[in-house]
Amino acid sequence: MNKAVAVTGAVLTSLSVLLFAIFLTISFEFGSYLVCMFLPIGYIMIVAAFRNECDRKRKVAADVGTVFAAIYAVLIFLVYFAQTTSVRNDSFNEQAMRILDYSRGGLLFHYDLLGYGMMALSTFFIGLTVEGKTKTDKWLKYLMIAHGVFFFGCFIMPMTGVFQSMSEGGTNRGGVIALEFWCAYFFPVGVLSAIHFARKSGSDPVGNRNVSRELPIESEERRKS
Repeated sequence: MNKAVAVTGAVLTSLSVLLFAIFLTISFEFGSYLVCMFLPIGYIMIVAAFRNECDRKRKVAADVGTVFAAIYAVLIFLVYFAQTTSVRNDSFNEQAMRILDYSRGGLLFHYDLLGYGMMALSTFFIGLTVEGKTKTDKWLKYLMIAHGVFFFGCFIMPMTGVFQSMSEGGTNRGGVIALEFWCAYFFPVGVLSAIHFARKSGSDPVGNRNVSRELPIESEERRKS
């Protein structure tokens, strides 16, 4: 079961990033908002699997990464559920739209950036837990750790007012290019995670670790019988 959940989460993450990149290209806003709510679901499944398989020496980093993943998910769900429901279906006045409409670069847009900043911190700490025994695992480890750099941009840029042109109805083609670059960067993380979990033997990403702990108990019960 654990292996199935881990692989499913990695596949869901990869597919969500791929669809997000496609929907950005064709300017399908509703589709891009919708898949962004599936991305944190897949990512949390990945994080939980990595936390499950790491040893005690890496457990603190895994716990920190898990907490940041949860914060990321909450922020992203709030942002994109609002876009696909209230913003899409209701009529707000101009002031409310400047705050709620993601495409206007308002408060929820900034919360979105904060959310992905939390995701960047999460990948950094989860990357520290990956042992990197194989070539693909080493790439996965380095990509996740390096992804932590995105935290600084997501956290600092909203404070500079660089997205002010969005609230004034201006185009932000540079933002689309930046998002496409992020998709190209993060897509391999999902793919390599799927390879990592699929390679694990048995149904548990930690292998037979839990089974080995139970064997002495089973043998002792047999002696008593």
